[in-house]
Amino acid sequence: MGEFIGSIWWLIVSLGVLVTIHEYGHFWVARRCGVKVLRFSIGFGRPLWMKRGRDGTEYAIAALPLGGYVKMLDEREGEVAANEVGQAFNRKSVWKRIAIVVAGPVANLLLCVALFWGMFVIGRPDFAPVVGQVERIAQQAGLREGDTVRAVGDRATPTWSEVQMALLPAALDRADIDLQVAGTDGTDRIVRLPLSRLPEHFDERNAIGVIGLVPRHARVPAIVGRVAPDTAAWGVLAEGDRITAIDGEPVQDWRDIGPLVQALGAHGGPAMIEVERDGERLALEIEPRLSQLETGEAYWALGVQSTGRSDPRHDALLRYGPLQAVPAAFAEATHQARELFAMIGRAFTGRVSVENTVAGPITIARATNAFAGQGPAWYLSILALLSLSLGILNLLPIPILDGGHLLYYLIELVKGSPVSERVMAAGQYVGLALIAGLMGLAFYNDIVNNLVR
Repeated sequence: MGEFIGSIWWLIVSLGVLVTIHEYGHFWVARRCGVKVLRFSIGFGRPLWMKRGRDGTEYAIAALPLGGYVKMLDEREGEVAANEVGQAFNRKSVWKRIAIVVAGPVANLLLCVALFWGMFVIGRPDFAPVVGQVERIAQQAGLREGDTVRAVGDRATPTWSEVQMALLPAALDRADIDLQVAGTDGTDRIVRLPLSRLPEHFDERNAIGVIGLVPRHARVPAIVGRVAPDTAAWGVLAEGDRITAIDGEPVQDWRDIGPLVQALGAHGGPAMIEVERDGERLALEIEPRLSQLETGEAYWALGVQSTGRSDPRHDALLRYGPLQAVPAAFAEATHQARELFAMIGRAFTGRVSVENTVAGPITIARATNAFAGQGPAWYLSILALLSLSLGILNLLPIPILDGGHLLYYLIELVKGSPVSERVMAAGQYVGLALIAGLMGLAFYNDIVNNLVR
């Protein structure tokens, strides 16, 4: 399916799963605390589908799939029959009300662990944490091409994605960090990456590139994408040929071709170029021709262009057995929760741009579509992160969120009586203003990051 349709589809599916689990947490605990549930709705607005269960609860799917709610019997929201007063939410003890409110975020946190478990059991295909090219800070620190990054700080990095995720927080904090590295000669060493040297303002979305690390898998394979007419390669090479050697010198990726061609041209005369074509190895005779750049500088050329695509082959798999995946899932959820709190702290203190912190539905839709396109394990990983974010953000002490209600009940525990309706009403307005502001910022970031750039 196209990117647009795919993004909408995976956004609806993802929100549907997360909201259903969140609201079911409220629903399940409310029922066990003796509260009557009037409606369990996925989505807001006019119901597209509704069914009344034997328990008297209305189950609905509504038109606007950006949330959901559990409507409980409550004397503050309408008249309650005398025989049902005992089932009203407001009549329950403060501890039961706290349990019901907390149940939604807790359900999302448990879902996060379950999704990470599924990701580890299925196995997430990735790239090996091998450095392909080093520049700038990475080069100054002593990293070399071919180095394998075993760990960043105290976090093991079995894949390149783990390297990126571990380096990003340190880069945002501009904190020097140690890398455990294995060289191509098999020796292990510690490399201290001086991230404190990062410029004051840099592209936070490309922190790895700013550091000067290019992964091995980002290399462009030496596959011919186009042969220019009337050039040295015309009639010799063909689109799709993988160049493996030039004049006996091996070619690993497209960057190797230029220097070898210049050396061949300076030496003079024809030479053999080895290629793989349709599963066969061929040795073809070719002689570079002198060409000229726009600046007037002369250089030797074959007349070929690359495909421009990096090598798509995965060479690592992040995978555990069903039992090993249990502690790994809890550890991953705990780590990601710490990182989320740290990111919120950076946003509030101005150490990171809110432009790259608060994501709207367009960004989330494109991300879920992209992850789903990489396979089920990758999709489970982003769904786990979204579930974690939903659970933690709902616990923030903002009125109208679960955390706001939890704050009211904690105050009630301290003062011995419920918060006044006047205070709660004022809190609702404040909460609505904050949520509206966050939504506005999220949509603004979506427009800037996805439609303007």
